[in-house]
Amino acid sequence: MSTEFLLPDLGEGIHEAEVLGILVKEGESIKEDQGIFEVETDKAVVEIPSPVTGVVEKIHVKVGQTVKVGMVMVTFGESKGAQPARAKEEVKASAVAAHSAEKTVHEVAVARTNNGQTTTGRPVPAAPATRRVARELGVDLSQVIGSGPAGRVMREDVVAFKEGVGSGSAPSKLPAAPKVPDTVSVTTMYGGPKKEGEALEPFSTSYVEMPDFSKYGPVDRVPLRSIRRKIAQSMATSWAHIPHVTHCDEADITHLNESLKKHEKEIAERGGRLTLTVVALKAVASALKKYPQFNSSLDEKTGEIVFKRYYNIGIAVATERGLIVPVIRNVDQKSLPELAIELNDIARKTREGKVELDRLQGGT
Repeated sequence: MSTEFLLPDLGEGIHEAEVLGILVKEGESIKEDQGIFEVETDKAVVEIPSPVTGVVEKIHVKVGQTVKVGMVMVTFGESKGAQPARAKEEVKASAVAAHSAEKTVHEVAVARTNNGQTTTGRPVPAAPATRRVARELGVDLSQVIGSGPAGRVMREDVVAFKEGVGSGSAPSKLPAAPKVPDTVSVTTMYGGPKKEGEALEPFSTSYVEMPDFSKYGPVDRVPLRSIRRKIAQSMATSWAHIPHVTHCDEADITHLNESLKKHEKEIAERGGRLTLTVVALKAVASALKKYPQFNSSLDEKTGEIVFKRYYNIGIAVATERGLIVPVIRNVDQKSLPELAIELNDIARKTREGKVELDRLQGGT
């Protein structure tokens, strides 16, 4: 019995993705949760895991191809001695933002037989990124109690479980972040020239007609794709709808800097970097609590001001593909060491293009 695997829903407003890598080959035996594709959406690079244990019968996509949600990507067959493969996977590993707190809701794969009945052994509800973290840490997801909606296991649940059942030793030090080159080629940053058959859409409905620049010399025309397009659209929206204010002040941080140096080795051993950015995070959270109008948004459609009672702060990270802003949630509830570890982790993953989708949403 064969199983068709469709591109799952990867998040709110994400309808397509570009295939960056195919991690398996036709005829190869694979296990459930093993990575099979790497795709890039307009938010991040995502590794898609296999929903079954079996054999790769046919790969229906190729590297560089743009695929839409619901499109057949690969067909699986049963491997000898393996459990029966699921007949028709309804996979939805989504990072869907809810309206206020933008909590992400991931629907797990539901396995069905030919007569439509659900098979036994329903997987633990968890996103692909969470499953990958569990594999890296050697955690059995079935032993983890989920704190997310409908009992979904979150990344934080896996990390907490690992630290809770371990020997009590500090987490291993994270690898150093790769150095971002001073200059980046157009191909690296924007993904190269227009591909054969690729349809290009206007950036906005109120675009300005450009002159023919080629009259004055040679030019290169490169499509604005994926993350770069999303960055440009977000910046245009921000500039048009959010008041921009700059305030400068001065502070003597001599003693603060001495304190940071005193504890930086201890935090480094736990996988973090104790920097001024970490202190700034706590300071911003404190300021937002005192002045809630700065933690609000204007809903232009309803004419209402939305005051948020949570403090999720975006951190700008320079990458080869542009400036990306992952979000650290509930900053007010975390200690300086916790923030130092999380900031180092999220910055590294963002530079490597491996940051989870739900960590790019929900900033206040």
